[in-house]
Order: sequence, then structure tokens, then C-alpha cells
Amino acid sequence: MPETFVLTRLLNQLLGGFLANGLHALGVPASEATEKVASIVSAFTLEVMVVAGLIAFFVFLRFTLSVDKPNAGQHVAEMIHEFIGDQSDQVIGHGYERFQAYVTCIFLFVLINNLLGLVPGITSPTATIVVPLGLAVPTFLYYNFYGLREQGFIGYLKHFLGPIWWLAPLMFVIEVISHLARVLSLSVRLYANMFAGDQLTLVFFSFIPVGVPVIFLGLHFAISFIQAFVFMLLTMIYLSLAVAHEH
Repeated sequence: MPETFVLTRLLNQLLGGFLANGLHALGVPASEATEKVASIVSAFTLEVMVVAGLIAFFVFLRFTLSVDKPNAGQHVAEMIHEFIGDQSDQVIGHGYERFQAYVTCIFLFVLINNLLGLVPGITSPTATIVVPLGLAVPTFLYYNFYGLREQGFIGYLKHFLGPIWWLAPLMFVIEVISHLARVLSLSVRLYANMFAGDQLTLVFFSFIPVGVPVIFLGLHFAISFIQAFVFMLLTMIYLSLAVAHEH
């Protein structure tokens, strides 16, 4: 895979050997390990650039906020804030405000990484499985942390035991497996859709480079938005279930 950015070469020098040795230790052949390392480093480079861009955007907004003369960036930020706030209020309900920053970051990060696949020569970082997994694990820890914080250990444990005491041991095992499966579900859904979208776009660009691929670029854009929205929505649902009190 070509090293598109200077940062990619730098990160490959810093991390490439470590990652390759780790894959070798897992039994991955040398040629395959090199390809996987290149893919991971390239995705990580794009992630770093997206994070830097988002930080720069919000820092700029912070210092240019204006009630009388809001700029275009402020209008966009307000639209995003209202859209995600409305969704959070409907799904999470009372107290959604404390979670809005996290779900907003999740939505924007996933969306922008998905849309990078529209740029010729760039593969969506989310089409590399480690990226969705790297988002799913913190989300899993985040909602469980707030579940424990909101309910306490005993109260949160009751969510895993069910209403019937004699079925509690079985329900506990089922619930634990169900919660762990959420990590897999979040990861694989995003990865599979973006990987398929990237490959489909690439195939049609290869065969018919003019005209027809525009349709698939539009499809890729739609899939990018839908998958970012679904990831955000599932995060909200898991949070709402974690902090919900039984009546």
C-alpha cells in the first residue's frame, strides 16, 4: 500500500516493526503481516488527521462564537448539536445532556472517517477492522461505567439477573454474552458495510471510470451517514438501558 502522507511514513517507522512482530507472534506470515501493518498504519494516520481537524474546528468555533453575527461554522455546529440533542432526548431521556458530547464525537468521527473513502486513492479507515473495534471497546466501557455509577454495583447487577430469581444464574450468563456481543456487533456492522462500499466503488471505478461511478459515490455517501447514525444510535440505546432505573 503506498504511503500517501509523510505522517504515514513516520508512524510506520515508529510502529511498523512493533506491529509486525506482534502479528508474527500470532502466526501471521511475513508478507501478510506487512500488508496488514501498512493498512493499520494508514488508517491510524487518517484517524489522527481527523482528530486534529475536529479539535482545530471546535477550537476555532470557541474563539469565534458570536450571538449577533454567527459564522457558517457556528451554524453547522448548532445544527449538529440540535440534531444529536433531539435524538439523545428521545432515546436516553432525562439527563441526556451529560452524554451528548460523547455521542457527538462518536458520530462526527465515524462520519468523517467513512467519508474519506470518497477521496480517490484513500480507503475509509473504518474499512479496517481495528478502527471500528477501537470505537466499540471504549463505547462498551463508557456505558458500563455510567451504568455502575448511576445504579451502584448491586443495582446494575440486577440488570443482568432478570425479574425471576430462580432463572437469575442463566440470565446472568445470557446477559454477559449479550453485552460482550455488542462489541462484536458495533465493530463488524461498521467494518463490513464500509469495506463493501469501498470495494464496490473501487470495482466500478476500475471498469467504468466516467459517469457510472458517481452513482456509487452517492451510495457510499449515504452508507457513510447511515452507518455513523446507527453507531451513534446504538450507543444511545446502550446508555439508556444502562442508566435506566427499574420501577
